[in-house]
Amino acid sequence: MGLEGHDAKRRDQTLLYFGCLTLFITLATPAGYLVDIQTAYLLKNQLHATATQISTFRLLTGIPVYLAFAFGLARDQWSPLGLRDRGFFLIFAPATALALIGMAFSGLSYPALVVWMLLAMLSSRFVAAAYQGLIALVGQEKRMSGRLSALLNVVSTVPVVAGAFASGVISDHLAPKAAFLLAAAFTLSIAVLGLWRPASVFGDAYEKPQARGTDFVGNVRRLVRHRAVYPAVLICFLWNFAPGAATPLQFYLTNTLHASDSVYSYYNGIFAAAFIPTFLLYGFLCKKVSLNRLLWWGTIVAVPQMIPLAFIHSADLALVLAAPIGLMGGVATAAYLDLAMRSCPPGLQGTLMMLVDGVFALSARAGDLLGSRIYSSSPTLGFTYCVIATTVVYALILPLIPLAPKGLVATKDGEPNPEIEAGLAIDQSSKKTP
Repeated sequence: MGLEGHDAKRRDQTLLYFGCLTLFITLATPAGYLVDIQTAYLLKNQLHATATQISTFRLLTGIPVYLAFAFGLARDQWSPLGLRDRGFFLIFAPATALALIGMAFSGLSYPALVVWMLLAMLSSRFVAAAYQGLIALVGQEKRMSGRLSALLNVVSTVPVVAGAFASGVISDHLAPKAAFLLAAAFTLSIAVLGLWRPASVFGDAYEKPQARGTDFVGNVRRLVRHRAVYPAVLICFLWNFAPGAATPLQFYLTNTLHASDSVYSYYNGIFAAAFIPTFLLYGFLCKKVSLNRLLWWGTIVAVPQMIPLAFIHSADLALVLAAPIGLMGGVATAAYLDLAMRSCPPGLQGTLMMLVDGVFALSARAGDLLGSRIYSSSPTLGFTYCVIATTVVYALILPLIPLAPKGLVATKDGEPNPEIEAGLAIDQSSKKTP
């Protein structure tokens, strides 16, 4: 086998490893469709919780997500069992599984569910930090952040699509206890992957300049001073801050257009599925076109993404438009994640990626809260105002793109970046200077 064939085999192994890891983490996460939907149905139908109690439950158990950067910083400073990211998988994946099993056998009371879910969320954040940090580190070292972004987005979207279409069926045919135990089994699969150490992923990954940090204070100082962090985080915040995309759309479909509750789930399923073709397109384009161009192209197409919803007058038309609306957002989503991976300071991949993860969660909740208030401001034009607000927010991403360091976004996926590599060499030299 020639050198080119050997490199292709290693790339395929890297993609296989992260594909499997992404699938199990998406299926197992306590905040995902399998656990979250079952918990919501359980609280509503069996424990007769009010809407406020369910919202409070999600708010309390979501605290670890909002503080995600702290778990990322722990990942960058700590090496459990001396195995780095694999140590996190081997310790905290079983811990998350135990918490999910605790939920299954908790007697299904509200306080017990809060405690066990909070424990599951806490331990799963360590798993997520190791996963996010590792995928960004490998993306930087192997110059394949674009392809890994496409892979991560495609694989993680599949369970979301399935959950959107099957949530009612799952609720009717899968008891909450069984759902929690199934999620625990998926979580244990992450621990099994922690035993697998493909050389294409790990090898000397932690010995390269991109993996080397300093002490806690030095790492925090470097994070604050790293110019690439700010545009990447702000762009991700604005992209997920969509005032018209969640509660206002649900109320508009069900109350104004008199659609059934299932239509909103079907809309989300079609919308998410439509991202997949453009994620795959991004995986191809990122090797042909610089990230800078993809950021501009993706954002320009995505800015008017929600506008068609202002003109719908039937639930059927909403379902038809869900596909083109989803297609408009795929390149932007993959490009923003690609940018985040490239923007990580050396040795702080977990911190920045989890900061982005927490920003996604906070911006989604904040955007939905603002959208709900805008929607309630006018019985007739409230949703139209939400669409306008979302479009304005997306347009604010455009002036942020030039703020990303030019050298960072100037190259294609897989292409050497002399400016960045020279900066790494200088950074490492400065750390060795007494």
